Amino acid sequence: MQESSTSPTAFEGKVFVSTLTGSPGVYRMFNAGDELLYVGKAGNLKKRVGSYFLKPKMDPRIAAMVAQIARMETTVTRTEAEALLLEAQLIKSLKPRYNIVLRDDKSYPYIHLTAGDFPRLAFHRGTRSGGGRYFGPFPSAGAVRESLDLIQKLFKIRNCEDSYFRNRSRPCLQYQINRCTAPCVGLVSIPDYAENVRHAEMFLDGRGGAVMDELVASMERASATLAFERAAQIRDQIAAVKRVQAHHYVQGASADMDVIACTIRGGIACVSVLFFRNGVSLGSRDFFPRLAGAADEVAVVGSFIAQYYLERPVPAELIVSHAPEDAAPLAEALSDRSGHGVEIKASVRSERARFLDLAHRNADAALAARLASRQTLLARFEALRDLLELDETPQRIECFDISHTMGEATVASCVVFGPEGPEKSQYRRFNITGITPGDDYAAMRQALERRYKRVQGGEGRLPDLLLIDGGKGQVQQAVDVLNELGVEGVPIVGVAKGEARKAGDETLILGRSGRTLWPGPESLASHLIQAVRDEAHRFAITGHRGRREKAREASSLEEIAGVGARRRSALLRHFGGLSGLSKAGIEELMQVKGISRELAERIYATFHG
Repeated sequence: MQESSTSPTAFEGKVFVSTLTGSPGVYRMFNAGDELLYVGKAGNLKKRVGSYFLKPKMDPRIAAMVAQIARMETTVTRTEAEALLLEAQLIKSLKPRYNIVLRDDKSYPYIHLTAGDFPRLAFHRGTRSGGGRYFGPFPSAGAVRESLDLIQKLFKIRNCEDSYFRNRSRPCLQYQINRCTAPCVGLVSIPDYAENVRHAEMFLDGRGGAVMDELVASMERASATLAFERAAQIRDQIAAVKRVQAHHYVQGASADMDVIACTIRGGIACVSVLFFRNGVSLGSRDFFPRLAGAADEVAVVGSFIAQYYLERPVPAELIVSHAPEDAAPLAEALSDRSGHGVEIKASVRSERARFLDLAHRNADAALAARLASRQTLLARFEALRDLLELDETPQRIECFDISHTMGEATVASCVVFGPEGPEKSQYRRFNITGITPGDDYAAMRQALERRYKRVQGGEGRLPDLLLIDGGKGQVQQAVDVLNELGVEGVPIVGVAKGEARKAGDETLILGRSGRTLWPGPESLASHLIQAVRDEAHRFAITGHRGRREKAREASSLEEIAGVGARRRSALLRHFGGLSGLSKAGIEELMQVKGISRELAERIYATFHG
């Protein structure tokens, strides 16, 4: 790739275009404040960028963007497909103002098969660095749990935590209901368990037919050797696999296929995706990309495919409601990245047309629900504006809460709400230190100071409304901090619980005037305040519990002579936490690297007196 850039005081688009090559590549537009406005791709940079400055008429949205350009950068790529992938990477990481952006910050769930003599199958979300095999991603947690439930019924693979597995002395309930073979107490041999695991892997890989063939062969061998009880068990397993396949197989679905439909209404786009793997439906998922002005369905579908499949496995077929303009290079790019052929199809018939219609109806229903929810949320914001007599409807609300247990492990939370709902990427937690335990006023002051000193330093922006979960004392801390920092124009409202401590019975304390309001349980403004306050409370409690447990794990082990940071970490990792460690015997403790018998006895004595 080859980089070029320019930054004149008054941007001359035609002059810049004259310097460009006709090669494929990516271009980036910046305004005078060096804010990224737009990222685009081109099969021919000179022609594509030139279209912004040489056309006499442009769409008003494009004209408004071009008028802001202060400089541009380009990156030359070898192929148009490479340019398309680079564009998707930049859009996803930088989120330019005028691009369609897929707001998809959730990690996808997988099924994790661990390593070892007796592997476990478990739900997994997050980085895939734990060894073993990962199957997925699945569209939802429900799809993972349904698949795990089936696998347990068919192949009886354990799902318990390793710490629980190591400390069993008798079979658990899963064995009693015939969903586990109880390897924890030796009721199944390592080879037999490994065979069940292999069949489960084959089934998850979509090779259910091969599993059936092997089971039939095993049943015949057992019958031939007069092991009739074993043959009967395999016969029942074969029948169960047949029932599952008949129930979950989707007629007309290819081995791997995603069906993608897009609907735009009321300034909101919804993309609904139906997922099919190995001829089995894994369910659906709805996405709501951020639109860029008057974007249409064709542009949304193209941007969605490029960004969504950038870091995920892509199936062999993508059935789409609207064919992207760059469908051919997009399919080429996805094929190169995935290592297998990928087709993007818009004109389909028969069963595929039925699936596409179903995806369309899902998108319409999800969009209707989102629009109704948005209208309700907007009405609540407007009711809050009227209740507090604000000049404008707030676009950003921040709420602070404090959580601790008798002063231990104090954590402050800051959550952010906008007209679209919670903005979770903007949430922040603050571990409070250096105060008298239980001093909520000091904790609130510290959290506010840390938050708004950072804002003054350029991290984030000020809210249009600041909510404080607490009474007059906490509110006064907020007033004092903002005054000391020279922050003006931010209304401060305290949310104090009523005498009955019931939702809707809160009293609002206006920070600047000290006046109190009681909106009542029927108020739309009260509903919004409750939602924001409850989210701040949840976020604070989650952080406090995590900090408290971490502190307790560390403190218990720190008291043991000879257990330093490295051994402490090894012990907790080996036993899956303090609970598993506390149940371990001396011989089990000695299996951890660096733990001698003498040290194991000291650790055991710490937890068992």
